[in-house]
Amino acid sequence: MQAQEATASATPSARQRTGGPPGPPRGGGSARAVYAYAADPEASVPEGGFVEEVRTELRRHAPRGEGASLDALVRRAAAWAAGERERYLALLGSGDGEGRKPGEDRKPGGGPSEGYREVLVRRAVLGCAPLSLVSGAWLQWLSAPGNAESPVVLRILALYASDVGVGHPDASRGSAYLGLLRRLRLAENAVPVARLTGDRRIAEGAFRLPALLLAMSRRPDDFRGEILGADLCLRSVGLLPALAVVRRELPTGTDWAAVDPAEGRGREEAPPAGQCRAAVEELLEQEGDRAADAVREGFGWALAVLRDWSDALHAELVAAGDPAFDMAELMRLRSREGAVYHHRFMLEGRPLAAWLAESRTDPGPLLDALARSRLVKPGRSEASSLVRGLVGERGPMFRVFSPEDLEVVRRWIDSLPARPPADSRGASAGDAPSGAPPGATGTGGGDALAAVAGALRAGPRSAGRAPSGVREAYHMLMRRTDTPALRSWAMEYVAGWLARSRYGMDRGTMPLPERWGHEGLRPWLQAQHDRHGAEFEENAAVPLPSREALVDDTVQTAPLTLIDGSWLQGFTDYEQASSGIGHSLFETYWDELGNGEPRLNHPLIYREVLREMDVELPPTASPEFARWPGFRDESFELPVYWLCVGRFPRTFLPEVLGLNLAMELSGVGGTYRRARLALKEYGFSTRFVDIHNTIDNVATGHSAWAADAVDTLLAALPEAPGPGNRADVWERVRVGYRSLNPPSGVGARLAARRGRLSGRRR
Repeated sequence: MQAQEATASATPSARQRTGGPPGPPRGGGSARAVYAYAADPEASVPEGGFVEEVRTELRRHAPRGEGASLDALVRRAAAWAAGERERYLALLGSGDGEGRKPGEDRKPGGGPSEGYREVLVRRAVLGCAPLSLVSGAWLQWLSAPGNAESPVVLRILALYASDVGVGHPDASRGSAYLGLLRRLRLAENAVPVARLTGDRRIAEGAFRLPALLLAMSRRPDDFRGEILGADLCLRSVGLLPALAVVRRELPTGTDWAAVDPAEGRGREEAPPAGQCRAAVEELLEQEGDRAADAVREGFGWALAVLRDWSDALHAELVAAGDPAFDMAELMRLRSREGAVYHHRFMLEGRPLAAWLAESRTDPGPLLDALARSRLVKPGRSEASSLVRGLVGERGPMFRVFSPEDLEVVRRWIDSLPARPPADSRGASAGDAPSGAPPGATGTGGGDALAAVAGALRAGPRSAGRAPSGVREAYHMLMRRTDTPALRSWAMEYVAGWLARSRYGMDRGTMPLPERWGHEGLRPWLQAQHDRHGAEFEENAAVPLPSREALVDDTVQTAPLTLIDGSWLQGFTDYEQASSGIGHSLFETYWDELGNGEPRLNHPLIYREVLREMDVELPPTASPEFARWPGFRDESFELPVYWLCVGRFPRTFLPEVLGLNLAMELSGVGGTYRRARLALKEYGFSTRFVDIHNTIDNVATGHSAWAADAVDTLLAALPEAPGPGNRADVWERVRVGYRSLNPPSGVGARLAARRGRLSGRRR
């Protein structure tokens, strides 16, 4: 997937020029459509109709009355989860479950047979996959450039960092669940997670809760309280009840502590439910009753939808005790393509194609007919031609059914009662299993998100307004959400900035080599560090800047430094944050914001230095900050580029990796050391430059991670000629590297203008 991402065009595509990815496709369930759309890290979710429809959906389940306090809701969720887990575990008990015939598919001792246990496990794992594969993802956009100094945001970011397994690839809670799917060989549609919506073994209702949470995560300013309320609900519930069956059967099947959102990931980590509750309390202290109502609403909605979905899944697992249930679902899933064929094969006087067409809505009659046919020997699958000659290498249905499908067919045949010898062809339809009850494996929950999906398809009510200049753009880009006009402006700005960065690149000084070598960038990185050290020594005799020049430089750098890490904001996205390339970029972002600790937060540390210089700036996200007269206009140009390019982690992946490498390496060993001398000379704190000179180091720090991310991308690409090959992507990385400090001459500025105009016309 990463290699495919690397081939994304550096210029706006048709999709992006129209204001973002197209809305969810028509057809299929709305919950699936919303889930797939909202999983895109560059998804643009409109305001207006979408926000209204989501609020309508949430209010359907808003808690009211005496039991509406947050404490009462937490107790209710925990009690429900405990009882529900026992209900699921009872399916593994010795009694005859509802929906099964006495003695059917049972071990001699009365417990469920091995076959039924496998069915329970597989169905439970698939049913929980839409939520478990994105566990915690709804927190992904709650941090933004404009709120990176907020204590409540830092608390949320700490909780989210635990969910994604910060610092390690494939270490998220969802990754642990993916491992379980892979162990059971159920993961063919699970990567990337949007593809899960194509797995028709999973009921539509299983997507309802995670789909809306993912969509809400793309409008964090509208739904922060509701998202935290839903998250608190899920932490209070803990391991999804249906997974209690799986954990009992497969105690070492995965890292269950990672799958359970209520369990911490490290020895010193506080329980996630407590972390979430602390973030909620801080939010309530800041925003009062309005936030309290939003949190309760999100909690109540999440619990109600969880209960509805769990009831449907439990009913499915009970029904699956009858092998005819699995067989009926298999026929329903395969009937559409099968109906195209088999027009000449007759079954009880009708073409098999006609039976299959009917099975799209009711497979029962086909199962009855097959049970009566010569294709099936009831109770003896090994002797039945349906699973022998027909699907053999010379049969007309060779490779039509997977091995798992054939096991379903065999289990169904073995469950059929033997035909009476006197009437081997006279069994009535009523004597044969009728298959699954109507709707038992249908969408589940109806089309509950139809209005939400419709609002996404309809898009925004207006294109919005583009920024009038870089100062206004800086303010508008403080938030994660956008409008079509702002999105187009951001894409054009990036296109222009990159065109400027490409100008004269072959003629100018470019530290990065012309070609990427198999040895990777670590040797080059060490050489650059040596060069920085030598330059520092050579400049030892150069006079330090005056106090006034130092203060002015610190002030003019504030619009840049107070959004430290913003070029990496796209890598907070769930799948990006735990990927082979993105995990180190997310960890860098996490470090820049202080690992959840205000005392380590880089913007807050920088503000302390400014205060020592008697400079008190307005809040970074405020209009007053962008309008502050002490800044020069050009001080916003590079920060706006960071804010723009950081919104497109897929489209500009190579350029962001190059920029990140340049940024992390820029001060290590030289510039930071000289800045330290100047700050110390005039009695100012050196903490900001000290901390950067250590965490950006070229051995184990951000510079090393940045080089490794580039190497990971390039190593996966082909050397053969053509778009997206290694040379092509490396050139984009080089442009990204130069984009930190592009040329500023007349020719470069004209190239930037042409780049923006070209992007606008396409």
